Amino acid sequence: MRADRLVAALLLMQVRGRVTAAELAAELEVSVATARRDLEALSAAGVPVYPQPGRGGGWSLVGGARTDLSGLTAAEAQALFLLLGPAAAVSAEARAALRKLVRAVPRTFRADAEAAADATMVDPARWGGRDRPRPAMVTLLQTAVVRRRRVRLAYAGRTGEPSRRLVDPWGLVDKDDVWYLVAGTGRGRRTFRVDRITGAEVTDEPAERPGDFDLAAAWQEIAGEIELRRSRTWATVLVEERFVPVLRDQFGRHCHPEEGPGGRPGDGPGGGTGRGRVRVRLAAPTPLDIARHLAGWGALIEVVEPRSVRDELARIGAELVARHGGAPRPAAPAAPER
Repeated sequence: MRADRLVAALLLMQVRGRVTAAELAAELEVSVATARRDLEALSAAGVPVYPQPGRGGGWSLVGGARTDLSGLTAAEAQALFLLLGPAAAVSAEARAALRKLVRAVPRTFRADAEAAADATMVDPARWGGRDRPRPAMVTLLQTAVVRRRRVRLAYAGRTGEPSRRLVDPWGLVDKDDVWYLVAGTGRGRRTFRVDRITGAEVTDEPAERPGDFDLAAAWQEIAGEIELRRSRTWATVLVEERFVPVLRDQFGRHCHPEEGPGGRPGDGPGGGTGRGRVRVRLAAPTPLDIARHLAGWGALIEVVEPRSVRDELARIGAELVARHGGAPRPAAPAAPER
């Protein structure tokens, strides 16, 4: 877990004062490239870790070796915990390390450090998308969560109609590289997709946050509601077993190969059809959403049920034939030989 390595790297530099990427790699049993990326991540996050060029150089904490984190400024402590907090949400070891680290920072910075650690979480279960760029708005919203300041949002919802809202930011969640802001409003708790926020202004008004608010618990409830909306339509398809990982990339957690008695997808009665094909259950909000995902598969995939998805696929196919199924254009004449 990367959070564990980042904490270990920081503590190692406190003890030794200076460490090279090669030494860190040997200590943590990772590649030199991985160790260098971890050191660069600490530095980029604002932790006072800097490279020392030249013979006998390496990476060190500004001020030399320390046995605690009392040398961190308030901003540096926040930067460190914003970096480590999301990973700690999915690792018991990282959470334990984070608690120890909180106790090591100066008492005057501890509240802000704890707020930074709780400001963001990562939900590792995928919904199908990947590799989206992190919105620039995330950093500003993280600051508002940590400082507990209200934010004026310009927000474009599903309809695209912009609206302005004054919200109390409670936390941020990274889900499949899609960021969500969990916030309090005049109508209660609301969730906003950060990529639909077209403008944000952090005000000087203090934000209100329930004393018993827990971001992980709130997100579990929110994710459950979103799951219901995203899985209103289920379809059973037949596909060669080697293509199941591709379907998982498309549908994320809404892709379920049927298990047969032998433990392999498709084994047993009704599981497969020969020819190496297996049954897979897929879900999306509507039959049209499933059909759009599957249209590009052509004859590689067969929809068994429901009829509504088969009808949508047939309609899409007819549209494609009508648009692209005319007589082929004549080939361009060959260039004369010289």
